[in-house]
Amino acid sequence: MDAQLPPSLADWLSAKGHRADHVATLLDLAAKDQAIWDLARTNDRIIITKDRDFAIWASDRRHGPQVVWLRLGNATRRALLAWLAPKWPRIEQSLIEGVHLVEVRA
Repeated sequence: MDAQLPPSLADWLSAKGHRADHVATLLDLAAKDQAIWDLARTNDRIIITKDRDFAIWASDRRHGPQVVWLRLGNATRRALLAWLAPKWPRIEQSLIEGVHLVEVRA
């Protein structure tokens, strides 16, 4: 998960049984997008992001990780989780089906 999202989202995903880490625990917060992309690709991880760049890379079908692009403006942690919770089953199913870019709109 990228730096634009709160570390608590990784905790929420871990509580749901997923291996989840915030980018700050794996790389420097100032890490370039390419470093995050490469880490996810190398370690078979999914990028959950609000960053359009990752969505563009995924939609260009660059060899790389699956991307979940959260299209939500600034929100508190509580509001983010409340928005995401009902959408999560559909997101999970899309990822299981191998969808390379899962776009989630507000």
